[in-house]
Amino acid sequence: MDQLSPSAPKAESAPPKVAPKADPLPPPVENSAPKAAPAPSWRTRLLMFGLPALLIAGGAGWWLTSGGSVSTDNAYVQMDKVSIAAEVGGRITEVAVKDGQMVQRGQLLFRIDGEPYALTVAQANAAIDAAQVDVGNLSASYAATGVDIHAAEESLAFAQSNFARQAALMDKGFTTKAAYDAAKHSVELARAQLAAAKADAAEARAKLATGGGGINPQVEAAKVQRAQAEVNLGRTEVRAPSAGRIAQSDRLLIGQMMVQGLPAVTIVDTGHPWVEANFKETDLADMRVGQRAEIRFDAYPGLKVRGHVLTIGAGTGSEFSVLPAQNATGNWVKVTQRVPARIAFDEKPSRDMIAGLSAEVRVFTGR
Repeated sequence: MDQLSPSAPKAESAPPKVAPKADPLPPPVENSAPKAAPAPSWRTRLLMFGLPALLIAGGAGWWLTSGGSVSTDNAYVQMDKVSIAAEVGGRITEVAVKDGQMVQRGQLLFRIDGEPYALTVAQANAAIDAAQVDVGNLSASYAATGVDIHAAEESLAFAQSNFARQAALMDKGFTTKAAYDAAKHSVELARAQLAAAKADAAEARAKLATGGGGINPQVEAAKVQRAQAEVNLGRTEVRAPSAGRIAQSDRLLIGQMMVQGLPAVTIVDTGHPWVEANFKETDLADMRVGQRAEIRFDAYPGLKVRGHVLTIGAGTGSEFSVLPAQNATGNWVKVTQRVPARIAFDEKPSRDMIAGLSAEVRVFTGR
């Protein structure tokens, strides 16, 4: 019964009561007044004011100095170079120098075999002796012509005397016509012999004639030949014409044949260098001879040498080139020309100069 009778619904259990949460605390009210910015440090002030001032000062300095100078890096160290050639040919017997050696004026460079030239001197001496013997023979011949003239004069006088007797006898009829003609012929023959003797004497006297110095021409010619032979003998010793440094001496080898006039060695005058600077033609407006210059060298970065403008070239580099530019064509393009200027040193560089070194030159033209 109890199972069949409806049962009363069970009362649902009520959920547990939760205590109400407390409202969160309101965030603290921030102070709306702006905080004071921290004062900039001295480094910041230095960057803010010092750097712009430095840039302004550098720009002003560059503007002031760039307007009073012109510069070029198309510049090279130059030195006087003397090519030494033998004035006589022959075999080299001695080499007294080597590449890079410093030599003084008059110092022996190399020697050529002098035996052939010594023989030429001896031959010239023999020619002088022969000429003097000829002069002696001519003197004797001239003296002999005097004897011949005297004999011819005696013969002429005898012939004339004989002819006079024959003429007197002819007038008296005591001689023949043949004897008269023979006497007359003897006179003519004696006169001819006298004329020949005088001609021989004149010829001998002419051969003995002397020049302005009172020396026979044959003897003088022989002495000139000897002097030339002695000069050639002296030229077998080749000496330095000036002081400097030896270069290109690799052609000097003992036993090698030296050709007359062929350059054998070069002497570079290292004591008087200069710089040849090629400036643009647009830089020449204010350039003048005598303006001071500053020279720097690629080989010696820390070296700076004072100088001045010695000369300014009379023509551009293209004017003196082997093949000058031809601008009379339809596709001509204008190219800025360069003019060479010689820059002299005002002080001796602290480093050794080498011919051909690259340099940078600045010329102070002023405003």
